[in-house]
Amino acid sequence: MIVFTLKCAGDHEFETWFRDGAAFERLSAKRAVVCPECGNTRVRKAPMAPRLARGGRQPKQAVDEGAVKVRNALEALRKQVEERCEYVGGRFAEEARRIHYNEVARRDIYGEASDAEAAALAAEGVAFHRIPWIRRRDG
Repeated sequence: MIVFTLKCAGDHEFETWFRDGAAFERLSAKRAVVCPECGNTRVRKAPMAPRLARGGRQPKQAVDEGAVKVRNALEALRKQVEERCEYVGGRFAEEARRIHYNEVARRDIYGEASDAEAAALAAEGVAFHRIPWIRRRDG
């Protein structure tokens, strides 16, 4: 595992763990790395100082309580969305439009939409929100 300090296009800085450097590159290319503060998916590595092992006992790293609270809130939000909404996958934009134009009964949905699809929905006045979706913790 490796931790990177990242910066979004909105200039928010945050840290995230990845399996390895290639995992960051893959996820970043798919715009799957999301700023926890603003939801922006345009993310790059920020300059960071390396952590060098100096031998002997290493000091215990401080837990970023703010990051823990954000993660817990996002996990709770994910749980509520999954329990209360219908998953429509890659058909999100299509289903959101159908609901907006009263072609189908109103219902709460969630799924995936590209940046272009989201921009088109917004231009049409279709109400939706992008949520920074995080992976569940194992265990």
